[in-house]
Amino acid sequence: MRVAVVIPAYQAAATLGAVLSQVSLPDARVIVVDDGSTDGTGDQGLGAGAIVLTHPRNRGKGAALRTGLARARADGAEVIVTIDADGQHPAAEIPRLLQPIAAGAADLVLGARARNGAMPVSRRLTNWLSASVASRIGRQAIRDAQTGFRAFTRALAERVQPAGDRYEFEANFLLEALRAGYRVTSVEVPTIYGGPSHFRYFGDTWRMVRAFAQQLGLRD
Repeated sequence: MRVAVVIPAYQAAATLGAVLSQVSLPDARVIVVDDGSTDGTGDQGLGAGAIVLTHPRNRGKGAALRTGLARARADGAEVIVTIDADGQHPAAEIPRLLQPIAAGAADLVLGARARNGAMPVSRRLTNWLSASVASRIGRQAIRDAQTGFRAFTRALAERVQPAGDRYEFEANFLLEALRAGYRVTSVEVPTIYGGPSHFRYFGDTWRMVRAFAQQLGLRD
């Protein structure tokens, strides 16, 4: 499989290098989208041999993912992996996420984190709520609807191109894939927190709540 690893990155110079060093796929094309950083994030990507796409100003995680996915498709990727630049996703687990797709058993694989003590209490609540709603929409068990650590096929990426420039992009991506009937499965990955995060608890949580509500037909 031709694999592309897309990494949206903002002010991630301190962590991006370690993430890139853990990507253990020699033939994968690694695409870093520097979303308006001012700390040298893009230089870290170039130093590690990644393709670096740059937004001149910060536009949001969803916008960075959209840019990276478009480049991955243009470069002929058959499977795309998305992973965050802050070190909260174990890049060494990428081969495990690819296995269900390689076996023809899934179109989208979620790196599911356990809701344990390593996850902040506030995030455990929103994670449980979003997983419950996604499970209802998809009529299958979704263990972690908020994870940004994912692997999916090119066909899915071409069909599912959701709205949203921030964290709601990922929620919409999953929900639209479920609505379209794609096969979604999960692979358990370690729960890692404690590093820097650009998730704005109130603003971004509200955007995600709206995304889930709209999918349920509860439009404002």
